Amino acid sequence: MSKAPHHDLLIRNVHVVRPHGNVVHEADIAVKGGRIAKVAPGQDAADAKAVYDGRGRLAFPGVVDAHMHCGIYSPLEEDAVSESKAAAMGGVTSSLNYFRTGQYYLNKGGPYAEFFPEVLKLSKGRFHVDYGFHLAPMERRHIDELPLLIDKHGVASFKIFMFYGSHGLHGASDSQRQFLMIGHARSRCRCTARRRRS
Repeated sequence: MSKAPHHDLLIRNVHVVRPHGNVVHEADIAVKGGRIAKVAPGQDAADAKAVYDGRGRLAFPGVVDAHMHCGIYSPLEEDAVSESKAAAMGGVTSSLNYFRTGQYYLNKGGPYAEFFPEVLKLSKGRFHVDYGFHLAPMERRHIDELPLLIDKHGVASFKIFMFYGSHGLHGASDSQRQFLMIGHARSRCRCTARRRRS
C-alpha cells in the first residue's frame, strides 16, 4: 500500500537563486499548504500530489513591493485585484500599500477608526499577493489613533508628510484643507519646530 503524498506540489528542475553566493543551484521546490516546505535536488515526485517541470528556469525569492498605490485612481476594490495580479506576474509576493484620508483615497476624511475598517473590508479577498497598509496621519487626531491602528489592525508603518500646508501635491496651499478633507477646526498635524528667531 503506497503512502499518501506529503507535499501538495513539487516544482522540479529549476535553478534556485538565493541571497548568499553568486551562483545558482539546481534543485526541486516542494510546496505544502501554500508554503515552501523543502528546497533540495532529487526530490521524489511520488511524494507530491502534483508535479510541475520548471524546465531549467530561474526560481527567485518573492519580491516585496514596499510602496504601492492601490485605490488612488480607480476604486480600491478594483485596483486591489488588477494591481496585485500585475505585481504577482512580476514576481511580487507581498505589497505594502500607502493609504490616507482625503481625495482619491475613498474620497473621505475623518478619523481612521471609521475610515480604516472600510479600507480593510474593501480589500478582503481581492489581493492576489500578501498585503498590508502603511498610513499617513493627516490630522492631529490621527496621531492619537496610532496605538489603535497598531494594536487592533497590525499597521506597522506610517508615512509622515512635511509639506502639506505650504506646498501641496495637487494645488495651491490654500486648497490643501479641502483636498485633504480637513476642516479648519481640525488643522493639520504640526510636526515642524518653531520658527527660529533672527
